[in-house]
Amino acid sequence: MQLTTLPLPGGIHVRLDESRLDAVIAIRFKDRLREIVAHHGPLILLDLGAVDFMDSSGLGAILAIRRTLPDSRRIELTGVTPNVDRVLRLTHMDTIFTIHRDSDPAGNRA
Repeated sequence: MQLTTLPLPGGIHVRLDESRLDAVIAIRFKDRLREIVAHHGPLILLDLGAVDFMDSSGLGAILAIRRTLPDSRRIELTGVTPNVDRVLRLTHMDTIFTIHRDSDPAGNRA
């Protein structure tokens, strides 16, 4: 499982460089992302631009990270592909997460 990180003003940009976020990698993804967010913040910008498929395990991993963050920190999603966007809308997670339609690591988000 590949994650790429780039510093942002006030946080970190984390890109998941996998085409699938599913049960096969969800636990490793969650553990690795926990390590990353423990040392950065308050913004974690999770870039899902390479992810074409996400199942409930992948969504659960992202939610688990969100639940462990204190109120002063946040995880936002960017680069969401149409298939992942569909999952987020069907589960109403689009109302829980701030979703940026681009994946600009420089923080120039819409």
